[in-house]
Amino acid sequence: MFPYQLFNIFFVASQIKKEDSKYDLNLYKRGDLLEVPRTLFTHFGIYLGDNRVAHLIPDILPAVTKNKSAISKMLTNNRLLLGVITKVASIRVDSVMDFAYGSEILVNHMDHICSQPALDGEEVARRAEKLLGSVNYSLLWYNCEHYVMYCRYGMAISYQTYQVELLTSCTGRS
Repeated sequence: MFPYQLFNIFFVASQIKKEDSKYDLNLYKRGDLLEVPRTLFTHFGIYLGDNRVAHLIPDILPAVTKNKSAISKMLTNNRLLLGVITKVASIRVDSVMDFAYGSEILVNHMDHICSQPALDGEEVARRAEKLLGSVNYSLLWYNCEHYVMYCRYGMAISYQTYQVELLTSCTGRS
């Protein structure tokens, strides 16, 4: 039994090392806007350096407890959904791996879409850090894209929200 347990410890440790290396941190600079495509929407964050990403995420837990240890744990779908329903969110810092949740990361993709030039990376990161903490959340009016667009370009807009508005206005016409 002991050799099996020892083998299992090394196997698990090697798997953790593999997961950590999935994202090459040398690709990201302080102030980069990171995008993670999801099923329906894209999730956004600002790279702060040292494997840290600031991102706005709906979460009910900060509204019901001040336990920082519990709040800092990985969000469950229930916590996220309750945050959306109650319009409670936080701008928090997670590792690149926790932020991406296994998905591909696009770097500064919005620079090609936004007509506004990007601010200096250090200024972007300072803005992101200054806004850390609890915030009100709105899927349409203040979500993770609004947050990163304000930090990087100085204007809190969401192209995803705009696309949803266009789609609903087109389908509303006969």
